[in-house]
Amino acid sequence: MEVLDEGYLRLLELANQEFSCSQMLMQMCLENQGKDNPELIRAMGGLVGGLGYSGKLCGALSSGACLLSLYAGKGLSDEVADSRANSMVVELVEWFERDIGSQYGGIDCLDIMNNNPRNKIERCPHILLLTNKTVMEILDRHGYDLVTGRLEY
Repeated sequence: MEVLDEGYLRLLELANQEFSCSQMLMQMCLENQGKDNPELIRAMGGLVGGLGYSGKLCGALSSGACLLSLYAGKGLSDEVADSRANSMVVELVEWFERDIGSQYGGIDCLDIMNNNPRNKIERCPHILLLTNKTVMEILDRHGYDLVTGRLEY
């Protein structure tokens, strides 16, 4: 990862504003779409630290699933969720287990941090950027316009 990467610099800005990992991923996605949704960002705070600092499921993975659902899920009564939404989430989970979990001994925040607070600084930005990249690749492969959030036909 290049230190001067635009995504990395944006993560640093958001971290300095005291947003959690899950909030940062969603904020970057909304910014890419030209949207602002503080209520959604606030709700993403529940995923911090592996679900409320419980150390369970990594916030990058859980927020990545939320990002996929932001594009492919149902949000209004007259909308229909993309029938591939769940398989896209499964694809993300399988990638995360293979590429992140195998490297750090699991997919829980506690596994990834390995009881060392410094690991948050060293590991999390890389994991967040990789997760965001993988989510965008999955969406792109399934025909989503990453700016409008809609399927390209």
